[in-house]
Amino acid sequence: MPSTIAIEIPREVFHAARMTPEEMKRELAVHLFQRGRLSFGKAREMAGMTVWEFQQLLGSRAILVHYDLEDYEEDLNTLKEIGRL
Repeated sequence: MPSTIAIEIPREVFHAARMTPEEMKRELAVHLFQRGRLSFGKAREMAGMTVWEFQQLLGSRAILVHYDLEDYEEDLNTLKEIGRL
C-alpha cells in the first residue's frame, strides 16, 4: 500500500479558490507536470485520473505531453511495484 503525506491547507483557501480538495490536487498535479517536476504517470496518479482523462485535461489547456525514456522507465517501475506488470 502506498504511503501518503497530508498537506494542511486552510479551509478558507479552498473557499477563496472555489475549489474542492480533489480539484486542488488535480491543479497541483497539472502544475507540477507542466513544470517538469512530475512525470505524466505520477501526475496522472496524483490527479486521480485515468490516462485518457489526464491527456484530455492537458489537451484542453494546450499543455504538451513530454514523455521521455526516463518517464517511461519510471512508469514501468510503478507498474511493477503495484503488481500490474
